[in-house]
Amino acid sequence: MPRFEIRGARALVTGATGGIGQAIARALAAEGADLVLTGRRLEVLEPLAAELGATAIAADLSDLAEVSRLLAEAGDVDILVANAALPGSGDVLEYSHEQILRSITVNLEAPILMARDSAEAMVARGRGHIVMIGSVSGKIASADAAMYNATKFGLRGFSLGFRQDLARHGVGLSLVEPGFVRDAGMFVESGGTLPKGLRTVTPEAVARKVVRAIRHDSAEVVVAPIELRAGASFGASFPTISATLQKLGGGEKVSKSMVEGQRDKR
Repeated sequence: MPRFEIRGARALVTGATGGIGQAIARALAAEGADLVLTGRRLEVLEPLAAELGATAIAADLSDLAEVSRLLAEAGDVDILVANAALPGSGDVLEYSHEQILRSITVNLEAPILMARDSAEAMVARGRGHIVMIGSVSGKIASADAAMYNATKFGLRGFSLGFRQDLARHGVGLSLVEPGFVRDAGMFVESGGTLPKGLRTVTPEAVARKVVRAIRHDSAEVVVAPIELRAGASFGASFPTISATLQKLGGGEKVSKSMVEGQRDKR
């Protein structure tokens, strides 16, 4: 498809109260997009919206009625960036049924429904782009992350399949998958620690890749250092060996260091 023009496009960004969401919002604003920002914390959302000349809509994506209301209030959008997500760390045996369903709703069901309903108007116009923010955890599984892995693996499958459906209508869909992000986001907020030498990326790097993916209709973009990208590719093909290597390399310690800091977000 031809290069997508962001300037003047109406863009809805979910999870705009988080560090990565804020970076994406600022990057799209710099490109001239007309922004609609959403998140649960209006006290964080409104100052950002004022800074960027955007519309702020508070919504809790764990409630599907709220998802429908959000889409109705946002109106027809040319760009959807489905960024909102829950961490989903910890042993599944520690989760209640309600917590499992909440994780699935926010991380998988809500973005699928938003993509489907936004795409309907995009297809009618023959123009639009959807960005799903996935994770390297959607390519490789790890201990104490089964719920997060489940939702991000599912999001990857849906995104790559739905992309093919939309292509015939002139609508694009990109999957952007960050690794460990520094300065802001889930990992930083958890207080987790990484083994020495394991590199990270910035929220701004993720935002730049989102902008590029929209412009060029990239299918799948992994935003991570080369060693993490290589490890994810290897782990997808050899999960048993990967699990052993993660344990030897301190991967389980990384996961456990994040659990306590994210427990209240289940």
